[in-house]
Amino acid sequence: MKSAYDIVIRPVITEQSMEAVEMKKYVFIVAKDANKTEIKKAVSEIFGVQVEKVTTINMDGKQKRQGRYPAGRTASFKKAVVKLTADSKTIEFFEGMV
Repeated sequence: MKSAYDIVIRPVITEQSMEAVEMKKYVFIVAKDANKTEIKKAVSEIFGVQVEKVTTINMDGKQKRQGRYPAGRTASFKKAVVKLTADSKTIEFFEGMV
């Protein structure tokens, strides 16, 4: 069985994800084989919060040119948007970035 730190890889820090923090929505890059219930348990265990809803998105890698012929691709990944319950505390990691 995977640990919680194997499921949640890293947070996504972008302008759009920081605007969603006000609505208690947090964005993470997660393991590609993780499902919504595993992500919910992992975020609850790591940050000590109550998760209401998890939405996942499979992001395909973009095609990039590496010179003339060898067209490469960036890595594909899975992104999860985690919404916390109204009575849950916030995640302190994101507080200084807003």
